[in-house]
Amino acid sequence: MRRCRWIALMYDRSATHPGVPMKKLFASLFLLLCAGAACAQNALSDDAFRQRVHGFVDQWHADAARADSVYFDKMAPAGVYIGTDKSEIWTREEFRAWAKPFFDRKKAWAFTAIKRNVYFSPDKKYAWFDEQLNTQMGICQASGVIHHSADGFQIEHYQLSLAVPNPLMDKFTKAIAEFEAQPVPAK
Repeated sequence: MRRCRWIALMYDRSATHPGVPMKKLFASLFLLLCAGAACAQNALSDDAFRQRVHGFVDQWHADAARADSVYFDKMAPAGVYIGTDKSEIWTREEFRAWAKPFFDRKKAWAFTAIKRNVYFSPDKKYAWFDEQLNTQMGICQASGVIHHSADGFQIEHYQLSLAVPNPLMDKFTKAIAEFEAQPVPAK
């Protein structure tokens, strides 16, 4: 009985909003539903985009583990890779040249993400991430910036660092200071 009464009220213009034609009410309701659907779709798109970034970075690491040279193609031509040594600040081509012996022998490095946080610009043209990695050096941390274009993703910047536990920091910095105090061998 209540349902029929509600339906009757919907069709009775005077019982709803006087002076507002039913077409306008239905149009408003339709727009409201579309806006809600768009918000839900946008939330799904954000999650889907985030998953694509995760997949891209995971695949990039897998390419290195297989010593597949496509690894370098996933970096932007002007991309930068910063390694764990203070001298390791490379453009893509410098990094490719440095890594050539590893890739030639088909044994490079294997990084597996333990956890990763992904963020991105509202237009999804740029994503940035931080990650904790299981590596042959132990636990490392890294961060990167990815450009997203019609051609796909490309890494613009990647920085790798060794995660040093704070209780070991004094010994670690002392070891570095002693190492750097040694005379540089002549070439």
